[in-house]
Amino acid sequence: MDNRDVIGSWIEGPKAAAERMGVDFGYRGQRLGLPEHGPGSIAPVGRRVAALFIDWGLCALIAYGLIAHRDAAAANPWTTVVFGLMSVLLLGTIGTTPGKRLLGLRVVRQDGGRLGMGAAALRTLLLLLVVPAVVWDRDTRGMHDRAVKAVQVRM
Repeated sequence: MDNRDVIGSWIEGPKAAAERMGVDFGYRGQRLGLPEHGPGSIAPVGRRVAALFIDWGLCALIAYGLIAHRDAAAANPWTTVVFGLMSVLLLGTIGTTPGKRLLGLRVVRQDGGRLGMGAAALRTLLLLLVVPAVVWDRDTRGMHDRAVKAVQVRM
């Protein structure tokens, strides 16, 4: 066996090499006890990113039109503030934002319960730092979700 087979190529990564050797990682969310498909399964990454762009765009429009009085330079910092407030309030109360709702997603605790306001605030703060959100585990959950024991699922 070649060392490259054990390590994996730089494109495929070590998971692909381990799967070729017979290791079964299961489906995303299996370790969390979630279904593989349908409602309650882990949300696809593409939908989560699209929901984030929808939410950010909505917040940019609110900041531009209502707070910054149509001054694009002044709207930029306000967009972050509006996004943070919207995320904390909506995720802490109903578990979804407008973008997530539009795409059929919601954020829940690992046990299926509602995310509290404190957990929603910590999750949002880590999301705004960006780096924790782009570091994923095997289930494609970002560090911001892992920190508060949350998961984004399909509705």
